[in-house]
Amino acid sequence: MTVLAELPTPGGALVVRRATAHDLPALVRLLADDQLGATRDGPDDDAGLEPYRRAFAALDADPAHLLVVAAPRDGDAREVLATLQLSFLPGLARRGALRAQVEAVRVAAAHRSGGAGTALLTWAVDEARRRGCALVQLTTDARRAGAHRFYERLGFVPSHVGFKLLL
Repeated sequence: MTVLAELPTPGGALVVRRATAHDLPALVRLLADDQLGATRDGPDDDAGLEPYRRAFAALDADPAHLLVVAAPRDGDAREVLATLQLSFLPGLARRGALRAQVEAVRVAAAHRSGGAGTALLTWAVDEARRRGCALVQLTTDARRAGAHRFYERLGFVPSHVGFKLLL
């Protein structure tokens, strides 16, 4: 396990590392552990994990995507307290700017409001800057008022209206 960063938080230091296939059950539980994810993610039994395995393999094989987990520094390094996906998107707009897209930010319920989300997202912004990105963008469901406040506290601005078409 390669540690990408150590992050201090009020609840104790965390290590950030690349997610592994062994993390998938924990990641699926995090995705399903909220009012919206409960309706679209899970179960984490062996058969239910197959679409997640395929998605993980694609993410892990592509250097433009980084799926990370945060674990307690002084505990079990396999314990997953938080996760996010950071994707690097080249484009022509903004003079060919590289942008970072943050997806699937989740913190385990028992660790919310303890600084893990702030530390992990701050790390993601720093990693995007280190890789030469001109901006970091993310979307969050319109019904997640608490998430909106969280992102705004970190300096994100609700600058666009997003649209989706389910297929």
